Amino acid sequence: MSRIVYLNGQWLPEDEAKVSIFDRAFLMGDAIYEVTCVLDGMLLDYPGHAARLRRSAAELGLTLPLDDDALLAAHHEIVARNGMKSGMIYLQLSRGVAERDFAYPPAGTEPTLVMFTQAKDVLVNPAAETGISVALVPDLRWGRRDIKTVQLLYPSMAKMEAKAQGADDAWLHENGFVIEASAATAHIVTAEGTLVTRDLSHALLPGVTRSAILELAARHGVTVEERAFTPDEARAAREAFITSATNFVVPVVRIDGAQIGDGTPGALTRELRAQYIATRRAAALAPA
Repeated sequence: MSRIVYLNGQWLPEDEAKVSIFDRAFLMGDAIYEVTCVLDGMLLDYPGHAARLRRSAAELGLTLPLDDDALLAAHHEIVARNGMKSGMIYLQLSRGVAERDFAYPPAGTEPTLVMFTQAKDVLVNPAAETGISVALVPDLRWGRRDIKTVQLLYPSMAKMEAKAQGADDAWLHENGFVIEASAATAHIVTAEGTLVTRDLSHALLPGVTRSAILELAARHGVTVEERAFTPDEARAAREAFITSATNFVVPVVRIDGAQIGDGTPGALTRELRAQYIATRRAAALAPA
């Protein structure tokens, strides 16, 4: 059955939704996006994703045409229209349609707002049981990685480079330190049991799931350090994992071929994944 998507205030079958070839997202990559997980037909961590969307828009001077109530209502409606119980909602906002020009279009140009769903069982992830391997790849992205833009070519290239090396994903590094994964936050657990995560800056995306995991870890007495860590620290770690809205918490068991810990998902990683699912499921937003 065809999905129902949202396009500039209209609900349309996916094969009827069209965006102009003159849209700034297509011509200039002038757009942002956000991803919200759906479980049991409800929205997980929605306030964090909505806040990050508005922050990204403000950083680029983009206008989000929906207020807070309308944005939340649209998320609930797209779930209902597609009968989705589990999966992801992708939202993309561009500066709109205009003649190709490096200068922004005139004030008042209507933005383009798109939403669509991808149904999947978010609780079933074999990688959560086996762990993944990552390869270290130089980070050659632009300098404002804290904005969730649609400029995803280099992360795609990095992931393909990792796959060419026989790994599942890439950990991007710069100036001697790990930045983040291709589409997730990178974490390590030291031999002493300290959870280490890169501190926030323009260098990396402020992960919504990252924030939740750090909160859960601190609540359970785990020492947390928000700081840069080196590839050597990562390879010597007791545990390693990634976090994202699409995969929650996934163990990393090999980095550049080096086995992490005993080569199986670590106890803290497994516990944080279980706690994240339980707490976010309990707090998920249902339609009013």
